[in-house]
Amino acid sequence: MKYLFIGIFFLSLLVFSCADLKETNETRIDNLLNKMSLEEKVGQTCQITLDVILDRDEKGNALVPASVNEKLLNEAIDTYKIGSILNVGSHTLSLVEWNGVIESVNKPYISNTSKIPVIYGVDAIHGMNYTIDGTLFPQEIGLAATWNLDLAKRFAEITAYETRASGIRWNFSPVLDLGRQPLWSRNFETLGEDPYLASEMGAAIVKGYQGEKLDKFHVAACMKHFVGYSATSSGRDRTPAWIPEKYMKELYLPSFKKAVDAGALTVMVNSGVVNGIPGHINYHLLTETLKEEWGFKGFAVSDWEDFIMLSTVHHTSETLEDAYIKAFNAGLDMSMVPLSPQYQEYCKIIIDAVKSGKISQKRLNDAVSRILRVKLEIGLFDDLNYKMEDYNDFGSEEFRLSAMNTALESITLLKNSNNILPLSKGNKILIAGPTADNLIYLNGAWTHTWQGMDTTFNTKGCKTVREAFESKFGKENCLFSKGVELYNDKNFENSRFVQIEDYKQKVDLADVVVLCLGEMPSTEKPGDIRSLNLDAEQRELAKIAYQKNKKVILVLLEGRPRIINDIVNEASAIIQCYLPGDYGADALVKLISGEANFSGKLPYTYPKYDGIIEFYDHPRSVDRDKSGGFDAFDPQWEFGFGLSYCQLKYSELKISSPIMNANDSIVITVKVKNEGNMAVKEVVQLYISDDYASVIPEGKKLKRFQKIQIESKSEKTVTFTIFKEDLKFINLDGEFVIEEGDFSCRIGNLMSKFKYKF
Repeated sequence: MKYLFIGIFFLSLLVFSCADLKETNETRIDNLLNKMSLEEKVGQTCQITLDVILDRDEKGNALVPASVNEKLLNEAIDTYKIGSILNVGSHTLSLVEWNGVIESVNKPYISNTSKIPVIYGVDAIHGMNYTIDGTLFPQEIGLAATWNLDLAKRFAEITAYETRASGIRWNFSPVLDLGRQPLWSRNFETLGEDPYLASEMGAAIVKGYQGEKLDKFHVAACMKHFVGYSATSSGRDRTPAWIPEKYMKELYLPSFKKAVDAGALTVMVNSGVVNGIPGHINYHLLTETLKEEWGFKGFAVSDWEDFIMLSTVHHTSETLEDAYIKAFNAGLDMSMVPLSPQYQEYCKIIIDAVKSGKISQKRLNDAVSRILRVKLEIGLFDDLNYKMEDYNDFGSEEFRLSAMNTALESITLLKNSNNILPLSKGNKILIAGPTADNLIYLNGAWTHTWQGMDTTFNTKGCKTVREAFESKFGKENCLFSKGVELYNDKNFENSRFVQIEDYKQKVDLADVVVLCLGEMPSTEKPGDIRSLNLDAEQRELAKIAYQKNKKVILVLLEGRPRIINDIVNEASAIIQCYLPGDYGADALVKLISGEANFSGKLPYTYPKYDGIIEFYDHPRSVDRDKSGGFDAFDPQWEFGFGLSYCQLKYSELKISSPIMNANDSIVITVKVKNEGNMAVKEVVQLYISDDYASVIPEGKKLKRFQKIQIESKSEKTVTFTIFKEDLKFINLDGEFVIEEGDFSCRIGNLMSKFKYKF
């Protein structure tokens, strides 16, 4: 009993210590607010780009190596009191350059502790992609294809470490937009089409970025882009979306809510328009939902120039003054007015708006409090010291191996006719296609430069697909011919034949053709396309090889699923690589050679036809065909699909009770047997559907998943627990409800039912 009381005493001390720490931060915020001038408060809400303060040559180009212009920095800090800096300039920097930049930016605060340090942010979205030799992982869509929460968290931990090694404490990631518009140029930045998968993976990333505590190895996460940005009706970037309340609450909000619950400190706002309202003036979503209903305590930042675009693009404000005031009053706390003189104009307009009462002191103090809270959380007030020697694991072999393993588990086998894979040695292999011999096609945008097209900065020592094949199978067994090249034509992606006769001759010499197809790196407006169809010239490369009766392995390196329907049937194998990062080619050849087993699963429904966009969770009416049957749903491959080298058998699907009551949960188990000759990682997916409801129910919804490893000829039992919250849907009143009735449960090819009763 004595030890029990001692334990309770120390536990109480711990609880009160945590409470005191929280109170200390809030007290510090109040004290700072009481001391700050109006100009200082407004400055905290202003974010500028690094380009504004860099030294430049007589032609206006930033100097190399990058260095900060002290006069321009002092103007931003001393005159306009700016609170944040972002970006990398035009291209990736070395650790030494970052060290110089961050030391210069921090210097005014170290010498004058009465000033409030800036928070520096960067888009490190698939690794620290803006530091030379940073570890580059698959893009988010590939990460989602792993269906592995541990890998997602580890990716974020390594990215956070290398971002902090670069001196930066704030990462504009993860993207939590739902990938349900495959035309959208940023589809590769999403975690797929399903809200549950995106929520679980997104929360894991947030926890990896921020850690148990925000020490010198972690960063503040930023949820992007709140909310509905990806649902653009036209498929083009930053164009309007129409999202009914039911779909907003069931589909687009859950990933953000899960990230808020996981402790995400900041959020970036949707640049587009939802239901006629630009994201930056949507008071209902920004203030009523995010801040009041969900209790989000961090701050909301705009995207690039979006305050300005309310006037210049969206035309919801006739003047910049009106635009800035509307956005600020809607709940935006920090504005990315990145350039000069834009940021100076912003500060003057907001100061005048507060003085005139168009923005209240209460709203301004709320915004500044949120910014200060995050700055306190990440330790900016307590320790601005940055030592590169604290980060000896930057770019380490361990980190590179983690990126490789993530690529291994993301790459998805979609077809393997007559077991052509694993590919045995001794074959004469032609590696061909436009994406076969450059790292930019493995990484995509946000890699060293914004669009990721500049090959100058490709990571030294990393292999292209061609190089990885030559290394694995021997140069003497590998041929190469590009056949087609990709290029920009009037700002749109296009392709053309190059040395096509050389390609045809080498097809004749090959036993197997590994044809690397895909698209150019791009994102945001530059990534707009007019059709999901893969270019005819690329598809023609496959048809030429088919005509010569060659075995063809299609390797897809693409940010979104491009339609290849007319070359699928004759392909011997098809592999979806997504954008697998610097070590994606090494991972690919390990899988193709059988050194490793495929385990990736599609995080989206892969379309078969241009113009028809379908999702796995469609209602019954989508199945109905013209003849009155139910075969209309016909994607190329379904969500969650992915092959391996092993035959898996699902059996004994069991539900703990045939009836679930209001205060109960049910346990669902299934056995999975690996009948193959090598170990395999399998994603066990649990889907539930409401058989009948007052509002049209989905055909099925992903409710749980688990990635397990099963040794050869072994069996595992997988257990899931389902609660009543998993059965709810949005009714006609816009509320989450659950109704009595029958529910169907599906795992693999098995199905069982249970009943819910109040």
